[in-house]
Amino acid sequence: MEKHIDVIGALWIVWGAIGVIFGLFILGILFGISFIPDMGYEAPVILRTVGLGVGMFFVVLSAPEVIAGIGLLKRQEWGRVLVLVEAFLNLIVIPFGTILGIYSIVILLNDETVRLFRKEHQKSEKVKK
Repeated sequence: MEKHIDVIGALWIVWGAIGVIFGLFILGILFGISFIPDMGYEAPVILRTVGLGVGMFFVVLSAPEVIAGIGLLKRQEWGRVLVLVEAFLNLIVIPFGTILGIYSIVILLNDETVRLFRKEHQKSEKVKK
């Protein structure tokens, strides 16, 4: 299970990074297009607004996926829960989000994985005391 958890954590980091990069790409493209001369007054304003809105939408949705993957790699219980939430939300993103979501749900809801994260959580609680 250790290897599966590492693979899932790395995949969520990559999946989230792709989303962040896509959002920044959309933002950059639409901002760049808005500086074409002789477009009038309204078109650049609309392009910049749409670019900012869509770009930030993807960044805001993808950043928690990167954070969840990091938490999972560090064996944090909150990372496991956040990955499960992201996995359920990504089931509608066909095909890659669905595949990653199903794989994450199957592995992270496994009894052995739950025990592993509980042990890690108990170890960190003992260290705090």
